[in-house]
Amino acid sequence: MENTPIGLNPQVTAETVEGLNSLLADLQIFYQNVRGFHWNIRGAEFFELHAKFEELYTDLQLKIDEVAERILTLGGRPLHSYEAYLAATDVHAVKDISNGPEALKHCVAAFSVLLLRERALLQLTGEAGDEGTNALMSDYIREQEKTVWMYRAYLG
Repeated sequence: MENTPIGLNPQVTAETVEGLNSLLADLQIFYQNVRGFHWNIRGAEFFELHAKFEELYTDLQLKIDEVAERILTLGGRPLHSYEAYLAATDVHAVKDISNGPEALKHCVAAFSVLLLRERALLQLTGEAGDEGTNALMSDYIREQEKTVWMYRAYLG
């Protein structure tokens, strides 16, 4: 079997693309949830959480683009419809959340989904020698673990 143009096993690369598309779907639904939190947050923590949610959705937007571009780099095609995202995600779509602690609990739950998916991709790509995807997942995991810790500390 011949390698891909970037020197990877095509069978493993197909598995990686499938996992990345699921991650892309998770990120898209999480992004949309966080936009809703940003728009609808109310209460004493409004100013703090409104800004924090903007920071989070901006970061998610960057990750969405990075993951889609990695899929393309691997020769795959990124999912690009909400119907496809909803079919592939493990993040629950939520609406009408205006309570800060409730919104943060949804964020922590979404990060748990992302971290599980990213760890699986980290293992797969580590064994496959796919350093590009592996480094991306490693960076995401490190950053998101810290974010979960901070959100949980905020929640008490």
